[in-house]
Amino acid sequence: MNYKYYILDKQTYSNSKTVINTDKINGYKISPKNTVDYPGVEVNSMMVIKPTFIEKLLKKKIKRKLDFYLNYILNVLDDADSNPDDAPLRQALNDLSKYKEIVDYKYRKYLDDKYINLLQKKISLLERELKAKIVYKQMNNYKPIYEEKGKSR
Repeated sequence: MNYKYYILDKQTYSNSKTVINTDKINGYKISPKNTVDYPGVEVNSMMVIKPTFIEKLLKKKIKRKLDFYLNYILNVLDDADSNPDDAPLRQALNDLSKYKEIVDYKYRKYLDDKYINLLQKKISLLERELKAKIVYKQMNNYKPIYEEKGKSR
């Protein structure tokens, strides 16, 4: 593979903007989230081209997000025992299914199918636990309605 490398020197590009056309480059685009001021070139976005680096970057990102969802779901399940409403459980289920679609849509072209399928199974397991908890809460909160019948003639 032929990779192109760009080196930007602050003395040369101090007052001008440098724009690289990324339409023809295949890669994963990221943008920095930090707000730390430093005396250097300000980067608005970056495109990672090397496939192994993209894979490492995405696996780390997915692992962090999956850990976040696991902690979020555990907190919701703990709070669900004291709360009779199942709205937080449904919200967590919606968020998890949305993340599952994001993983399938965005990351499938960068990661191998074996890893994606394993990730889909993990997310499905979390969804199954949430659905079971929702059904359990609905069954416990079910109050049968008794009709008073008069004498039938």
